[in-house]
Amino acid sequence: MTIAIEDDVRRIIATEMDLDPARITREATLKQLEIPSLDAIEIIFKLEEHFDITLPDRDPNFDTDSVGGLIDAVEQALAAKNGAAAAAP
Repeated sequence: MTIAIEDDVRRIIATEMDLDPARITREATLKQLEIPSLDAIEIIFKLEEHFDITLPDRDPNFDTDSVGGLIDAVEQALAAKNGAAAAAP
């Protein structure tokens, strides 16, 4: 995990939902933060756009219920993207 990625994810959530960044911890669930499911989808789109990644639609390993899960998913997608770029000729 990199601090920069975690900070960016937390900042995007805070900005999109007009929340105090101090409330947005890895352990916080989107339900605890009172983020409706449609807004959660918008946050995912913002994360994809910001990091230039695609997060999986229906992956059982993809946790969209918590901030930590979103951070982990972004990190995994970035690692996969960077691995694919390194493998390209």
